[in-house]
This record gives sequence, C-alpha cells and structure tokens, in this order.
Amino acid sequence: MAEETIFIQNATSDTPIQQIQQLLKGKDRIERVLIDTDDGEMKIEFDEKKICLKSIYSLLKENNFYIQR
Repeated sequence: MAEETIFIQNATSDTPIQQIQQLLKGKDRIERVLIDTDDGEMKIEFDEKKICLKSIYSLLKENNFYIQR
C-alpha cells in the first residue's frame, strides 16, 4: 500500500472535499482519503499495484480539481 500527500487548490470547503472523497473512494484501488480543509492537503492511501499516482492525478484533473505543486 502506498501513501501520498497532495495539495488540492480548490479543496478548502465541504462541497469539493465531499466530491473528491466520493470520486476517489469509489475506486476499489484507493483505500483511504483524508483532506484538511485549512490548506487542501489530501493524504491518500492506494494500492500501487492496481493504480498509479499519475492516474489519480489525471482523475482529479478530469474532474476540475487543481493540484498544487
């Protein structure tokens, strides 16, 4: 199981956070999603044998969530 921290620019209120959690938790390869409303910090646990981080980034971008780098 891999763990990654990602900062999502527009994930600082309840609605986008709920959307992200539903989007990612709907995938069987993603075990856990925690998002801090103060700064959009998202900690994600996923099975790296079934999904790569690049695919997670793409899924977020396709749904209009912007990753801060």
